[in-house]
Order: sequence, then structure tokens, then C-alpha cells
Amino acid sequence: MTSQTNTRTHDAVIVGAGFGGMGAAIQLQRSGFSDIVILEREDDLGGTWHVNRYPGLAVDIPSPTYSYSFEPNPYWTRLFAPGAELKAYATHVAEKYDLTQYMRFGQSVESATWDEKARRWTVRTSAGDEISATFLITATGFLSQPKMPDIKGIESFKGKVIHTADWDDSYDLTGKRVALIGTGATAVQLIPTIADRLKEFTVYQRTAIWVSPKMDAAIPGFAKSLFARLPLSQRAVRLGGTSILEVLMVAGVLHYGSVPAANKLGEALCRAHLRREVKDKDLRAKLTPDYSFGCKRPTFSNTFYKTFATGRARLETTPIDHVEKDGIVTVDGHKTEIDVLICATGFDIWETNFPALEIIGKGGRNLGEWWRSTRFQSYEGIALPSFPNFFSLNSPYSYSGLSYFTTVEAQMKHMARLLAHMDKRGASTFEVTEEANDAFMARMTENLQDSVFAQGSCATSRSYYFTSKGETPLLRATSTINAFREAGSFPLTDYAFA
Repeated sequence: MTSQTNTRTHDAVIVGAGFGGMGAAIQLQRSGFSDIVILEREDDLGGTWHVNRYPGLAVDIPSPTYSYSFEPNPYWTRLFAPGAELKAYATHVAEKYDLTQYMRFGQSVESATWDEKARRWTVRTSAGDEISATFLITATGFLSQPKMPDIKGIESFKGKVIHTADWDDSYDLTGKRVALIGTGATAVQLIPTIADRLKEFTVYQRTAIWVSPKMDAAIPGFAKSLFARLPLSQRAVRLGGTSILEVLMVAGVLHYGSVPAANKLGEALCRAHLRREVKDKDLRAKLTPDYSFGCKRPTFSNTFYKTFATGRARLETTPIDHVEKDGIVTVDGHKTEIDVLICATGFDIWETNFPALEIIGKGGRNLGEWWRSTRFQSYEGIALPSFPNFFSLNSPYSYSGLSYFTTVEAQMKHMARLLAHMDKRGASTFEVTEEANDAFMARMTENLQDSVFAQGSCATSRSYYFTSKGETPLLRATSTINAFREAGSFPLTDYAFA
């Protein structure tokens, strides 16, 4: 591809064509902007629901809560919809709101720089293209940078290596000796779906995960018809699901100190599920987490524990020492010969995803360096001082509740209020003040003192909620209701306009 410089200044450049980026584009349309560019490194839209396609992939919260509230889908086939339906829903949204006209695929963004004199952003791609825009919006997601395990000798393995975020549909696992590293939420979905066709299956667990029963079922046709004819009925279901998730996340996790019963309820539910599914005491002990419920994101499954209880997979908890060309050797010297190595090892959030590209703001402030030299922070989970006209959707303290859509829609509401005020004032730039940012940061830090992260036992959780410094700036430490209320009522004096 020949590099080119686009001299035209667009209204906005959005990095990422997942649900966050599409939500931002819809809000820009509502606010009167139509000259939008969405840059996506993959070859299609959908974000994580395009990239991930491993067997068993499904949303891990009830489907009615995992969608835009203004664009409900009455036709989910299951309470926990499979990944292909989420991908189809993303395509539906893009087509209905005419977002594909803005999208440019195969465009990996390397950097964005604020031009103080011209008051615009210059965005550069790996192909050498330069695109100018008044506003910059990053919607690169929280789970977008796959992480390979840091294990000695892994590069020497001669068999097939598959990361769950880069699944090879063309490779047949039937009759293979397979090792899978990891027992996080992705592994919990994947393991039961492939176990029956493997010759041998060994799962290497470093950290056990809290797993609760999955109240999943096919959604009957009459319910779909009711949702389609009477959207209010689906809103009621959505409200009920959201309320349950709110209790688990806000009360059980963020208010662990004040409302310990909510956390204990979640843990008791998981323990009872494990006891029912696994009768072998030794195996059950290995599958029982040794950290407080909520330190690490829990998950749902009715088949994960059964896979081990029935012997279709062998659970290995002895730490891995190294990988050889034909197998894995644990620290006790035992070697397991394998044909395939599957890495369900998650994503690198704090080192490569915050931010996912180089962003240079006013006065040459480098966002990644600033975050690491001070603390991970952002005002209301969306704006940053010294970064004018910049909406950072996957920011510290932005994630609200358990459904990503609650976060996206709160941020859309924040954008709407801010852009409307800019228009009213005739301003061309906005920038949150250092004082407002510091005050919000102080409030989040104080609120987190009541959380399971501060008062629970999280040392052994190895959770992506924690940075290398032991801080937990991923979740917004307030209720979802508070996030929505403040998105529409934050003091406009917290911003400087010019």
C-alpha cells in the first residue's frame, strides 16, 4: 500500500470498529457530525466478536443485557448467545446506522499527535498514511492484545500452537494429544467443547477460577415474538439481569467491606456448584480458588467441572518448568508429550493496551509514559488533561457494571453533553482540567478502599484487574446508576473550552 497524507481535516477519527467505536460513531452522528473515519486493524467490524471464534465462544452475561439499550435484539437464540450471534448483531448495528461508510479495514494505527497550532489530531497508520481530525476517539477495547505465556522453551515446540484469540478453524484437533494452558473465562468455555474429540487432554492450571451455574436455555419462539412486538417486555428482562449483575459487581466487589453478605453469596453459589459437580475431594480442592470471590472476574458454566470429573480432561496444577519440542515438562520432572499446545492465556492489558498506540498530547505529553510515571487515571473514564478533543473509551476507571454496553452508553452520554456545550459556546476545543481529573482520581481511590481488592484476599488471584504496582484502576468504583447520572450532569466547569 502506498502511503499518503490526507490534507483534509475530518470531524473525527475513531480507532476501533467494535461496539465501543460504533457507539461513539452513532453519538457523533446524533451530535451533528458526519465526516467520520473509523480505522480498524482487522479485516471486518465487531472487535472481539470478530477476532474471537474459538469453539464454545459465547457472551458470559445474559444476552438481553449485552446490547445497546436503544437497539435491542429480540431474536437471541439463547439466554447466553453464542459468539456468532454477537458478530451478526454488530453487523446489523453497523448497517442500520450506516456506519460501514466510515470504516477502513486493515488499518493499524501506530500513533496520534495533537497539533497545538492547527488544533487538530494527526493520526498515523503502519502503512505510513496520515489522517487529520478535530476529534480523536480510541475504542481499542480492553482485551485486544493477546498474551502468549512466558515459558522457557515454548519457541522450540514443533507441534501446532494456537492462541484462543487467533483460532485456526482449518486445523482438526480430532485424535490429537492436546495441552491447554489457562483456566480463565475463555478456557472455561472452550475446554468442554473440544474434550470429547481428543486422544489425550491435559489442562495446566495456575490459578483456579470461581465458576457459578449457568442459567442458560434456548429462548422460546413466543418470547422472541413478544420482545419484537412489545419492546418494553425485553427492557424489563434487561433491567432484571442488570440488577443481578449490579449486586454481584457493585455490592459484592466494590462494596465488599460494607456489604460482605453480597460477596459471600456469590462465593457460596460457586462452592455449592463445585460440590455438586465434583465428588472427588482432591480434584475439588485443586479447582477451588484460594482468593476472595471477585478479585478476578468470575464466570458461568454447567460443563467445565464435568469435563474433569468424568476424566475427559486431566487437570495439572504442578507448575510448568519448560516446553520441549514434543511436550511440556513440569517442575517435578514429569513430561507430557503433546501434538498441540493451546494458549488460553488472555490479554496483555496494562503493558501494551493502555494505550494500544502512541498518543502525544499538548506540550508533548506521551499518554503511555505519563500513565506509567504517575498513575493510570482519567476523568470520568473518558477524558485526560493535556489531551484536547480526545475521548479515550477504554480508559482507567471507565468500566461500569459487568456489561460493556453500560460503559459504552454512559460514555456516549458524556460525549453528547460535552459536544452540545461546545456547540453552544462556539468552541473548537475542550480539555479537562488537571484539578477536575485529580479530584475524580482521589474519589475513585477512596471508593476502592471499600472494595474486595483492598479488603479481600487477592494476593494469589493473578487478576488482570491489577497493575504491576498492585493498583486496580480498571473498574469505575461507583454504581452504574451513578455513572449514568454523572455522564449527564458532570460540571461543565471541569473542562476548559477554546
